[in-house]
Amino acid sequence: MRGGAVSEEFTAEFRPHPYWWEAVPPEEGAPPELPSEADVVVIGSGYTGLHAALVTARAGLSTVVLEAEALGHGCSTRNGGQMSTSVKPGYATLARRYGAELAEAILREGEASRDFTAAFITREGIEADLRPVGRFHGAHHPRALARLKRDIAAPNPAFQSGAYMVAPGDMPAEIGSARYIGGAVFPGHWSLDPARYHAGLLRLTRAAGAQLIPHTRATELERHRTGFEIRTARGRIRAGKVVLATNGYSGPLSPWHRRRVIPIGSYMIATEPLAPALMDRLLPTDRVLSDTRRLVTYYRPAPDRSRILFGGRVSLAESDPRVTGPRLMADLRRIFPELSDTRISHSWCGTVGFSFDTLMHAGEDRGLLHAMGYCGSGTGMAGYLGMKLGRRAAGLEGSETAFARIPCRSRPLYTGAPWFLAPSVMVYRIRDRFGW
Repeated sequence: MRGGAVSEEFTAEFRPHPYWWEAVPPEEGAPPELPSEADVVVIGSGYTGLHAALVTARAGLSTVVLEAEALGHGCSTRNGGQMSTSVKPGYATLARRYGAELAEAILREGEASRDFTAAFITREGIEADLRPVGRFHGAHHPRALARLKRDIAAPNPAFQSGAYMVAPGDMPAEIGSARYIGGAVFPGHWSLDPARYHAGLLRLTRAAGAQLIPHTRATELERHRTGFEIRTARGRIRAGKVVLATNGYSGPLSPWHRRRVIPIGSYMIATEPLAPALMDRLLPTDRVLSDTRRLVTYYRPAPDRSRILFGGRVSLAESDPRVTGPRLMADLRRIFPELSDTRISHSWCGTVGFSFDTLMHAGEDRGLLHAMGYCGSGTGMAGYLGMKLGRRAAGLEGSETAFARIPCRSRPLYTGAPWFLAPSVMVYRIRDRFGW
């Protein structure tokens, strides 16, 4: 922090909320009356929940969406707007775990999630700044660079990524930084404005007839012979089927699900506007960017190229954006020393849901459906699996997914509070330093 004062890190107009909310602020107003029953109750109003509700409502089922906060309060309006093929493990790892056939099916669905989301946004006329910009992935250490080369060369029977290495001499065309010794470009990655995407989903879901009820936290879920009863602070509602779409915000409502998703804080900042010449030198393309460190860093130009949006895992539990913002800015300056005097216009955080096998999961237990564990790659996958849950709840064809065929396991002594994160982060810092 310059001069030892936190305030000097921020602009006079600093906002402790997502940059995306400037154009699309959260909806305000009192929630509507809670109905007494519905064919389907969806808990969570992010991409997963709204896509599920859209399918069931369009299928003619009475559908209610319950949200504890404002609609879209979670990561669906807080993320970095980067869309990939979502699946983190490679083919070799997946084949060892599940066999070749299921490994291919998982990877194909990763690609399908991106294609579904892009086609949906285009077909439904959602103005979300959707662009096929590609991703630059920087290597921070020689060992990481060697691994990146091996990963790109490894066979992938499911699809061809088109990824290619960037030689040191070509780096200035991708990024104006000496932080990385090389990198790779993944052409099949996209960018979008997450809040505009979510706002379009809200419009479509309402038009389909679903009832959207914010500020109504589900506090208890009871199974009955003919369905479920959900208790809230504002009353009760009966449902034939329930979709759990809470991911990193899953609480005590369902202990089984809570034991299988790990909530991890993710933090972002937006810089103040930068001179166009500086933006063009630092980020000469519109690509989204990331690097090979275990402690994830992700960033991109704003859609209008006015500033840099930068995110990472800089804390385990801190929720004050005035504290986490300067930490992120320090990381950004290590990549771009030219930003030593640049201030922060927005700082915010969200909670991503990880699984123990770094894969997303979906499933059903006698009318209780779920999708979760997007591991920070939910921009495309969350809506895709939400669509699958909606089709399952409505009894429509096309509800099958490979993510329902893999076991969703917990760990001993884990009940939903990730006590093991602090030692894990320490190990990751050491591994990042030496490129292990």
